Amino acid sequence: MNTAAATEGLLRELAPQALGAVVRRYGHFADAEDAVQEALVAAATSWPADGQPERPLAWLVKVASRRMADQYRTDEARRRREDLAASWSVSPPAPVAAGDDTLVLMFLCCHPSLTPASAIPLTLRAVGGLTTREIAAAFLVPEATMAQRVSRAKATLKTAAEPFRLPAPAERGPRLRSVLHVLYLLFNEGYATSSGPDLARPDLSGEAIRLARAVHAALADDDPEVAGLLALMLLTDARRPARTGPGGELVPLAEQDRTRWDRALIAEGVALITGALGQGRMGEYQAQAAIAALHDQAADHASTGWREIEALYARLEAMIANPMVTLNRAVATAMAHGPAAGLALLDGLDARLGGHHRLHAVRAHLLELAGDPAGAAAGYRAAAAGATNVRERDYLTTQAARLRGAT
Repeated sequence: MNTAAATEGLLRELAPQALGAVVRRYGHFADAEDAVQEALVAAATSWPADGQPERPLAWLVKVASRRMADQYRTDEARRRREDLAASWSVSPPAPVAAGDDTLVLMFLCCHPSLTPASAIPLTLRAVGGLTTREIAAAFLVPEATMAQRVSRAKATLKTAAEPFRLPAPAERGPRLRSVLHVLYLLFNEGYATSSGPDLARPDLSGEAIRLARAVHAALADDDPEVAGLLALMLLTDARRPARTGPGGELVPLAEQDRTRWDRALIAEGVALITGALGQGRMGEYQAQAAIAALHDQAADHASTGWREIEALYARLEAMIANPMVTLNRAVATAMAHGPAAGLALLDGLDARLGGHHRLHAVRAHLLELAGDPAGAAAGYRAAAAGATNVRERDYLTTQAARLRGAT
């Protein structure tokens, strides 16, 4: 690993610790977050050239504190701000558990007043240590647009005047659900990127796993869904090495080389979901993790426990009534009872999914299984026209061409 890459990895690890230290001492989340971001940029520029300081976390806290002091000196209330800044010490505060600050920051960034579209970028910046430019690139929006989104999120938190602490136990349940939801969306965007030239963003899915591990280490006893979400991530990410071919092309689940799956992650994920389900309080993440475990433990695609998967999707559908769950259930139903049964479940989904390309793709797949190559080819063409991820679009186009040549 080169020096710049090593520095980037270290800064992402230290970012929440530095921000936690600055906010814990001085308050003012929005100002502290800006100051820490400037310190991270300064470190990324100077450390590879000048060498890493002996105490990198203390360096970041010191630079961020000076940035905050400079900011207050230029404010309209200059004299009062200068007096306040002069009272600050730029020496690092007493050490606290890094995991504790990371957890507090996640709960803070997932404030109920924020939408996922605002909470995810803010969490990536404050907890993941990503720059606004990196986040904008991940979501394929201009940097200025992402900066405005993050700024609005911070302004909302400033209005909420949230103290830098974990919510009280009575308030933690709903907030924990928000944290888990943000991590779930973050992982999904990393594992199956919605748009762009690459099928996945391992940096995003890896960051989601890291944060989920932190939540699990601290709050696993609060809700079995914490273990369920971490298990789901691990069991899904275990298949990532086999999900792309040599040129980055999409390899569907049925065609993946299962010897390339990460067995250590599968074992860890299975142990987590087994323990969570044993508590008798199945939630949506546990149900999805149980489905992933059945896939990962099957010797091949055909011998997968499709009836069990179908039953789990039916249970999940009753929990959250999400049309994408119905779409996945249709595939499991087709594998368990034949393509006609799966196609029947797709009736009515057009209105709920608005012609989503994955609905076209699933219908095409089931039509092919049912012996209708012309209908399947048309479905794959419609799916390719709606796909925004280049790799996924290429795969769907290839499938349409293959079937067109067979008719």
